[in-house]
Amino acid sequence: MRLSLSSRHRSATAGPTAAPPTHERDLPMIRRPLGLVAWLALCFAAAAVGGLAASNAATFYQALSRPGWAPPGSVFGPVWSVLYALMGVAAWQVWKERGWRHARGALTLFLLQLAANALWSWLFFAWRLGAAAFVGAVVLWALVAATLIAFWRLRPWAAGLLVPYLLWVTFACALTLSVWRRNPQLLG
Repeated sequence: MRLSLSSRHRSATAGPTAAPPTHERDLPMIRRPLGLVAWLALCFAAAAVGGLAASNAATFYQALSRPGWAPPGSVFGPVWSVLYALMGVAAWQVWKERGWRHARGALTLFLLQLAANALWSWLFFAWRLGAAAFVGAVVLWALVAATLIAFWRLRPWAAGLLVPYLLWVTFACALTLSVWRRNPQLLG
């Protein structure tokens, strides 16, 4: 009886001071780097899906009337490569720390923003739908912001890796709106 009371007391007092569940210590050492490879592969697969839509992006982008603050087309590839790598590492950090079960909401938001990211290229470059691309960019921004907040609650360092992405998507929203308004004949 005394043992039972002690264990009840311990669990009742463990509450908020107890360590959060950690997935990392449960992972075999070999699965940790494989998880990183998987998250990076997923991010670059989304990039490839978007890239299929943007196969003629350089020519199309050059034909568009752009604001003076628009970067040259050659900037986008390197910037997006870095951002996809940061996204993959951020998702891996959350997964490694908490696992799918304890980070399902945050990782689901991450997957949704990844899908919205790939969709934007189709809306803008393949289907040339300016209004839909702008709405898609705004939805992407909201999903990235929600993902950043969700990651912050689980692994602040991972959320920090998403800050450049959120800043770039903020810029992309403004650029999409400006280019769409300047090119109604090309971006329906």
